[in-house]
Amino acid sequence: MGEVVNVIVAFAVIVFIFRWATSSGPEGGAPSPADALGFRPKNVTQDMMDTVETMFPGIPRDNVRYDLLHTGSVERTTNKILERGFLDAPPPSYYTLYARATPGASSTVNADDVAVSSSRIKPKDTLISRYNLQSKLNDVSEIAALNDAGEVGAGGGKAKWEDTPEKREASLKERKEKMILAARQ
Repeated sequence: MGEVVNVIVAFAVIVFIFRWATSSGPEGGAPSPADALGFRPKNVTQDMMDTVETMFPGIPRDNVRYDLLHTGSVERTTNKILERGFLDAPPPSYYTLYARATPGASSTVNADDVAVSSSRIKPKDTLISRYNLQSKLNDVSEIAALNDAGEVGAGGGKAKWEDTPEKREASLKERKEKMILAARQ
């Protein structure tokens, strides 16, 4: 009889320890995110938030985060916005877990991102600079003379086949320059 009582007490202790170790609620009795939201939230990165906010700046930040927590996918969130035109507002329990996003904070972050990204962007190469045509661009009389002669913009005039590769290359370069200058007119 004494052994049966020991087995029952040991079983009860093991059950209580197991329930305590696997309880989903954090200390202090606060509900878990899954209990508060009604679904298990997915991992949301700042890049995911920025991607959706860049594409749809009119959608509130909290709505975007709530939907990303629910779907876990930028693609599904953007498809939902495209299909419906809006995202559902988060429930009040969402704000117990996540602080409200201030409208000024997102625009400040975006302005900083734009400043950083624009400082990394190199000025784009233009055809004029790529082919070193600045001097010919400034010489308007040369372009006008080419236009009057019908050489520029003739629309598919045949080029003469040169004897040597060097002459063919020079002819090609000259025709490229004419086309680029004609396109600037």
